[in-house]
Amino acid sequence: MTGQQDDLEKRPLGERRTLAVAAIFTATAVVAWLLDAPIGSAVGAGLAAGTLLWLATIPELDSPRPRPVEPAAPPSDLETPSLRAAELIAAIDDPMMIIDGQRIAFANTAAEAIFGEERLKGDFRLALRHPAAADMLASPFTDPPSSPIELVGIGAPDKRWLMSVHKLPDGVRLVRLRDRTDTWAAERMRVDFVANASHELRTPLATLLGFIETLSDASAGADEAIRQRFLGIMLAEAKRMQQLVDDLMSLSRIEADRFSTPQTPIALAPVIEEVANVIRSGQRDEGGRIALDIGDVADVRADRVQIAQLLHNLIGNAIKYGRPGTPIRVALEPVNGKVRLQVTDQGEGIAPEHLPRLTERFYRVDAGRSRAVGGTGLGLAIVKHIVERHRATFGITSKLGEGTVVTVTFPPANPT
Repeated sequence: MTGQQDDLEKRPLGERRTLAVAAIFTATAVVAWLLDAPIGSAVGAGLAAGTLLWLATIPELDSPRPRPVEPAAPPSDLETPSLRAAELIAAIDDPMMIIDGQRIAFANTAAEAIFGEERLKGDFRLALRHPAAADMLASPFTDPPSSPIELVGIGAPDKRWLMSVHKLPDGVRLVRLRDRTDTWAAERMRVDFVANASHELRTPLATLLGFIETLSDASAGADEAIRQRFLGIMLAEAKRMQQLVDDLMSLSRIEADRFSTPQTPIALAPVIEEVANVIRSGQRDEGGRIALDIGDVADVRADRVQIAQLLHNLIGNAIKYGRPGTPIRVALEPVNGKVRLQVTDQGEGIAPEHLPRLTERFYRVDAGRSRAVGGTGLGLAIVKHIVERHRATFGITSKLGEGTVVTVTFPPANPT
């Protein structure tokens, strides 16, 4: 380091200024890359302006100064720019490494967490163990691709990363991995959602088209009994499509409001009684199966319309899947300072392996039975999003042959 200083200070003043500016602008480029900011952006402009002001205030560049005698610096495998980069990336949350030749010269804490310290002590190809990454880093002096590449399975089988490479002086490279697992999962869910929604709409549409074609035949249309039977099926399929579209729109609205917590205190008991009466009057509760058990509970901060929708879905499911003639219990009670709502049926129950997926969109334990009773596969997904918006908790327990209990626990409007 001392020899480098001697050589630098022997150079003319103008040349020293030029070298200083070049060094600072090199650092600007690395910082801008780490921050995903264009070099010509406010970040780069600010650093450049700061550099010029700094140079104008340093008298040492204008006149020679005595130099203190410094001990010789120990030899380093990396040049000064790489050492500065190492200090900078040590605190970055993304896994980052400095590669010198074929060797990993530095790795930050995040990189050590996914690769392990032992794998980072030698050849980068042994650490990454990924052909695409090895090809991207094969030559130290070849410009890396401008676009990052996707790596799968590093750290965990289902992990997905975007790897980008930035050249430093003397063939040293800075490698950055960005976790894209959640982004990929969200995109996968979106694609699956569109595919499932299309399938759910296509089925009733095919039925409608088939019966319309049949009724267009003069001989079939002339038979009143056949005509009425076909029209009844067509009406049922049209209503099913309408319910599916309504559920899709409802789910979209609830998701759009998920970050706005309801602030209006309401009493849940009147809402429960109102929904129960609507279901009874609509002949969905044959034989008076709904039994209410309403305790003295605190008010909760809630969206009344969404709570009514939650109750319609939960009680409706209990009626659909409970055994005919068995009671549907709807209970409201205080538990540990909170308000607990439970809907219990005495149906066939649900196998344990299905419980974690019940709130997924379009997931059905028995697709044939669900469609037969008029389900869209979105009811519990809607319930889940309503619960999340109200900062409540949601759980399902079930025993085969005995029935299912759905529990929603709300925080009180005014905690004590």
